[in-house]
Amino acid sequence: MATDYDAPRKNDDELNEDSIEELKARRTDKSSGAVDEDETEAAEGFELPGADLSNEELSVRVLPRQQDEFTCTSCFLVVHRSQLHDSGDGKIICNDCAA
Repeated sequence: MATDYDAPRKNDDELNEDSIEELKARRTDKSSGAVDEDETEAAEGFELPGADLSNEELSVRVLPRQQDEFTCTSCFLVVHRSQLHDSGDGKIICNDCAA
C-alpha cells in the first residue's frame, strides 16, 4: 500500500476522537465482548499460594529408571540415552545441561 506523504496528518486530538467514536460503535455491537464462562469452574483450577494441601493425595505411578535411561549429574533428571551428551571427560550430563 502506497503512503501519501503530502496528505495532511491528523493531530493527537483527532486520533483520540476517532478512537472514542469507534469504541462507542463497538459498545452498541451486541456480539462483541460477550463471553460465556462459569466463574466457579474457572476458579476451581487455581491454587492459592500457601494453601494447605496436607490432605491431598497424588496418584502418580513411579517407575524405576529403565535400562535405556540415565540420571543427569547436573539437573538430576532421568532422561533417555539419546539425550546423553558426549563431553569426553566422563561426566554424565544431558544435552540440555551441556548447551
